[in-house]
Amino acid sequence: MNLTQLFFVLRARRKILLATLIVSVLATAIVSMLLPKTYEATSSLLLNYKGIDPVSGFAMPGQLMPGYMATQIDIINSKNVALRVVDHLRLAESPAVVAQFNEATEGKGTVREWLADLLLRKVEVTPSRESSKVDVSFKGSDPQFVAAVSNAFAEEYQKLSVQLKVDPMRKASGYFDQQIRLLRDNLESAQSRLSKYQQEHGIVSTDNRLDVESNRLNDLSSQLVVAQAQLMEANSRENAAGSRRDVSPDVASNPLVQNLKLSLSSAESKLADVAERLGRNHPTYQSTKAEVDSLRSELNRQMQVTSQSVGSNAQILRAREASVRTSLAEQKTKVLELNRTRDEMNVLQKEVENAQRAFDVASQRSAQTRIEGQSEQADIALLNPAVAPLEPVGPRVLLNTALSVVLGTILGIGFCLIAEMLDRRVRSSADLSEVLGIPVLGAIDWNATQKRRSRLLSSVMPRRLRLN
Repeated sequence: MNLTQLFFVLRARRKILLATLIVSVLATAIVSMLLPKTYEATSSLLLNYKGIDPVSGFAMPGQLMPGYMATQIDIINSKNVALRVVDHLRLAESPAVVAQFNEATEGKGTVREWLADLLLRKVEVTPSRESSKVDVSFKGSDPQFVAAVSNAFAEEYQKLSVQLKVDPMRKASGYFDQQIRLLRDNLESAQSRLSKYQQEHGIVSTDNRLDVESNRLNDLSSQLVVAQAQLMEANSRENAAGSRRDVSPDVASNPLVQNLKLSLSSAESKLADVAERLGRNHPTYQSTKAEVDSLRSELNRQMQVTSQSVGSNAQILRAREASVRTSLAEQKTKVLELNRTRDEMNVLQKEVENAQRAFDVASQRSAQTRIEGQSEQADIALLNPAVAPLEPVGPRVLLNTALSVVLGTILGIGFCLIAEMLDRRVRSSADLSEVLGIPVLGAIDWNATQKRRSRLLSSVMPRRLRLN
């Protein structure tokens, strides 16, 4: 069926179409006027999810997630909030409500659950586009009641939001208290081990003591270098004094040896002079010679004494060098022991510092969590409380009537098509050609005059016959 055929059907069945339309409009208007009036109250909430937490001072990145707004809407529409509203308004205490509950459910379930389900059917939560405002609307027949329910939903949602934030903080606070006790025990144990170690090794300040011992080690190293240099020089002088005492600088520089050499030289000169004048058996010669022998003997003795003194000095320096070397080795051992002690003590100190740091962090976080758990601050503010509406929002007679016109027209068209299918008639030449399967040669206009119809038949029929 094309549009032309549909138009012919509707024109032929226009009475059905008009009757259906009139009945639909009248029925809708009557029902709309008989329905009880419906009022709607709306309370507006502002979700400050882009701000900073007033307790902790930190930003709340979890609330910046795209699903935050949808989550808050689900919380408002939750049964927990509805049950809180029922308890807040004391709806379950009304005898009339209890009677309605018994009549509707035959005593199955609880009044609170039943009322919560009824409230959730009539509440509507609408978030604003590109905004953090949420409207909580409730519809009912009593203006004061719908305003009270809407405000109750907003208030209970605020309380539940605070509770959902505070309860995990309180549980976390209890966990932190347990951890603080454990960390305090660890800190006390680490401090006890450190104190015991200091008492066992007699350590007051490892760093200062190590500095003193290190300085002493450096001094001993310097003394050893000096003693080794002096010993090398003393060994050289000892070798020179033992092998060639005449040319030894230590022996030659001795004042007594120099005086004896001068006296010996004078005595030898006197002996030579006496030997030229007197004979060998002369008493003067004998006395002079004895004097020369005595001086030479004394010179040799003094040179030997001086050489022995040089050897003794070398022995003293050798002993001193050995003593310094021994002291240096002992000091090295002491410094190494101090380094080992310091390393062990540093490990204990690190344990104490780590335990102290963990205890401080846990204490700080526990204090902050405890404060957050005791906070009643919510990030949800009541922007506009609901007020009792003055005008009803339903039923909308004009809107319902307009919709009934559209619906009645559609139903009328459907009824016309059903009637046409039950009683199919030929409405045009196309219907005739479609039913019989033969071409149409002509059409008679029964509304025209008799003369016009005869002229039309005489002019059309022969031509059609000739064409076919």
